[in-house]
Amino acid sequence: MNNDAVDTRRLLYLRELARYGSMRVVAEHLSVTTSTVSQQISSLAQELGVALTEPDGRRIRLTPAGRRLAEHAVTILAAVDAARLDLDPAAEPAGALRVAGFATAVRRSLLPIYAGLTQRYPRLRLLIHEHEPAEALALLNNNTVDLALVYDYNLAPVAFDEAVDVIPIWSAQWSLGVPGPVPHEPGVDSTVIFAGYRDADWIVNSRNTADETVVRTIASMAGFEPRITHHVDSLDLVTDLIRAGLGVGMLPTGFPTRTGVLMLPLSNPAVTLRAYAVNRRGQDAWAPLALGGR
Repeated sequence: MNNDAVDTRRLLYLRELARYGSMRVVAEHLSVTTSTVSQQISSLAQELGVALTEPDGRRIRLTPAGRRLAEHAVTILAAVDAARLDLDPAAEPAGALRVAGFATAVRRSLLPIYAGLTQRYPRLRLLIHEHEPAEALALLNNNTVDLALVYDYNLAPVAFDEAVDVIPIWSAQWSLGVPGPVPHEPGVDSTVIFAGYRDADWIVNSRNTADETVVRTIASMAGFEPRITHHVDSLDLVTDLIRAGLGVGMLPTGFPTRTGVLMLPLSNPAVTLRAYAVNRRGQDAWAPLALGGR
């Protein structure tokens, strides 16, 4: 192996090739040409004096050495990013903290602390973007935001990328919202509750598939395929549709509903939404991010 210094920018191309498995996809992701990706990885191999890729039919794949280096690249690039942020845990938080997250997390985790943060740290600005988890994670991956507030369900878990740090922040139980009257006694299993609405129209999220996965999972356990009719983001609108008799849908247990909407708690299996604060690995010591991720 050569003793020359390795260009860390080329490690980025290798890391992304390991992640996506295609030079074309890497080029699209980084807004460069495919030939640029190929040249950068070839130059990296020359710098190190070791083959990093090999033919795989009409495509290419990483060699064992390439895979090992890609694993190191995750840590190396995170450390480089951290250095560029001039990390100092003792420094006063300053600058713009860019946060992408779903509405409930913004209300529950950010707004209650915002006034106190800005009063204590006047040089800190909070920039909020409302997004569903997949959108927020894509923005985090592209360095468009610094912190992502995301969620999954116990019945539809997310496999997070190895290049991020994930901190669980809270969880919430969910129920099935239905028009009254309730056809079952309280405490029955989720599958029994779902079976009572096998002929109903179902309401799911329009920008995230996690709750639809949960609905389909429990419905399958109950022996039917749900008729997904409405796709709605707003929980308030979900309750309005239920109240109007247009369907049934999952809502957080304890969510303030209106007359005509009844909540049936789900158990065996329970449905639990799990919220997380996610940041790129190596950046959690940056003072504004350390505050935002608490």
